[in-house]
Amino acid sequence: MARTAVSGRLAWRVARLAEFRDETPTARTLVFDLPGWPGHLAGQHVDVRLTAADGYRAQRSYSLAAPSDGDRVELTVQRVADGEVSEHLTGPYAIGDPVEIRGPIGGWFAWRPTDPSPVLLIAGGSGIVPLMAMIRARRAAGVRTPFKLIYSLRTPAELYYADELRTPVAGMDVTYVYTRELPEGRPGIPRRIDVATINTAGWPAEFGASCFVCGPTGFVETVADILVALGHDPHRIRTERFGPSRD
Repeated sequence: MARTAVSGRLAWRVARLAEFRDETPTARTLVFDLPGWPGHLAGQHVDVRLTAADGYRAQRSYSLAAPSDGDRVELTVQRVADGEVSEHLTGPYAIGDPVEIRGPIGGWFAWRPTDPSPVLLIAGGSGIVPLMAMIRARRAAGVRTPFKLIYSLRTPAELYYADELRTPVAGMDVTYVYTRELPEGRPGIPRRIDVATINTAGWPAEFGASCFVCGPTGFVETVADILVALGHDPHRIRTERFGPSRD
């Protein structure tokens, strides 16, 4: 997931692509070797900067897709038409090629394995990326924190991390909501996440769940409003969004 990059005092480090895998026809996971990486929390993001031969620089921010793992950093990048950074990273960028990375950034939209509260993750499209880092952090820490994921996407072909999410995991439930096209053989019609979806697939408000919502701005605002209407504590609803605001 990409965001507008922010300035800061963190140092730029040179990373090199170690491996990659395609998640969908337009999204790619990139694994970098990044010497001196200080580590990060699940939910944080980084700035990525490319420099052309003529000195021109382009910079974007991307969510970290996996928990901290030594000097390895993992991002999942959605290709955006005419995107200066995403088209390069999901196209001609090759093993061993360099890129500059700065981070980690953010600490509020982050999950810590020491938090025993139930977790409700709600993703819209590429908003699954930082939430997947939380799912993977749970597994890596060996904790049994109850997780529920509600994942909204347009079509089955746009499902990120398909094999991993389809593998049953004790203590985690996954619900998919398709807005344009259903998987073959699935009854019903395409729809959007609504009150009934969250009421049925999420945690009851009295459970005091930590809620993490990530996706396009309009999606995030709608979901946050529904969570509050269902009685969830606004202070336990953490949101991360991209794109223009509803206003």
